[in-house]
Amino acid sequence: MGALHDGHASLIRTAAAQCDLVVVSILVNPTQFNESSDFESYPRALESDAQKAQTAGADAVFAPSAEDLYGGTPEAPSVDWGALTSAYEGAHRPGHFDGVVAVVDLLFDAVQPKVAVFGEKDLQQVAVVKRLAKERHPEVHVVVGSLIRDAHGLALSSRNSRLSPEGLRTALSLSRCLRAVDEAVGSGDSVELALGRSRAELDALAGVELEYLDVVDAQTFEPAHVPSHPHRHVVVAAHVEGVRLIDNVPLRT
Repeated sequence: MGALHDGHASLIRTAAAQCDLVVVSILVNPTQFNESSDFESYPRALESDAQKAQTAGADAVFAPSAEDLYGGTPEAPSVDWGALTSAYEGAHRPGHFDGVVAVVDLLFDAVQPKVAVFGEKDLQQVAVVKRLAKERHPEVHVVVGSLIRDAHGLALSSRNSRLSPEGLRTALSLSRCLRAVDEAVGSGDSVELALGRSRAELDALAGVELEYLDVVDAQTFEPAHVPSHPHRHVVVAAHVEGVRLIDNVPLRT
């Protein structure tokens, strides 16, 4: 959605290493926002984004207006894929994945890619896009690019630009608690005990409004507290200075 940073650049480099032609789509998609204020305040910098995309290895930038892409007023049909679209991000952002499915479906139709690269930071979105590709675009191979962090461990996000220096420091509590859960479970604690400690820490921290912290199956986005469960990630969403942030780490087996 623009406001490109080093995380986006890493995705473009990943695509360039696998493909002869790389197209970067940029569109702040109105149908995936459930709050108009968030849509209006989302950072937009198309000119500098195009330069960053080219520097990272893009051959073209596809930046249609929402009205042009949707062929009129942007609308997104309801999508019900169980927990994948209704839990966690789906529960806290009603209609969000309707918009994700609608816009990616249209972008795939417009660009006709063989490979599509999406970032691991938006872990639930990745799972939704994989389901979309399987059902409607089997010719598209979805590649997942690694989550990129800054030198302090904060997951890179376009929304980080809206945080003050103090807010950036406070936001580090999210990745710290994710690591704490992973380390505690790796040391033998139950998932429930590890989550309980980290939830309590975040709930007690001034400046953080926790939405969720849980261990999930990264493919289905159902809770995955059983040790033998595959594809487990610790996921978190919280507000810092009114900015909604998400993060995740894989849980050691």
